Amino acid sequence: MTHLKHFTLLITILLSANIQSQANYEKGMEKAFDLWETNPIEASQLFERIASAEPDNWLPPYYAAETLILDGFTKLNDKQTLETQLNLAQNFLNDATAISKNNPEIMVMQALLYTVYVASDGATYGMTLSGKIMALYNQAEVLEPNNPRVVLNKADWEIGGARYFGRDTKPFCKDVERALELFATFKPESKFAPSWGKERAEEILKDCK
Repeated sequence: MTHLKHFTLLITILLSANIQSQANYEKGMEKAFDLWETNPIEASQLFERIASAEPDNWLPPYYAAETLILDGFTKLNDKQTLETQLNLAQNFLNDATAISKNNPEIMVMQALLYTVYVASDGATYGMTLSGKIMALYNQAEVLEPNNPRVVLNKADWEIGGARYFGRDTKPFCKDVERALELFATFKPESKFAPSWGKERAEEILKDCK
């Protein structure tokens, strides 16, 4: 009976610790998302700290990368800062990929990181990275053809390419419409799973029309 009491106590302690850990994780993630609106760099640092405490969770390093990548689009003319930022983002994506292999959400983010490089210096990076970007979107599409972020970002990249080469963008605008339809029914896998992209799809559609 004594052994049973000890075992029950141990289970209770472990469950309490697990619940506390989950609560701390949720508070930390919510704080990082709030911080993102005003200070993406600090938000990335907070996501990094959460990633250290959650070594089996791909979401914190994914968001640590995303904050830096999206902020990178605002620093295209500051080459040195951008290079440092994207290198750090790449490390976070490597960590996320090590935890969750063949993950279309991470592939989309990797493609966006490469896109920042191309946007900052098309002459240097256009030839070397364009093929890699398209390959990532194609791979993600095979894995999750109805993921709205996969459909949207692939179409967004193809629209940019079509405009650059003076081609018709209509076929890709239809893909953006499809992405918007997918957003309407998309349900994230968990509370903090990626769900972004709908507003971007609406912006692109306005340009299409």
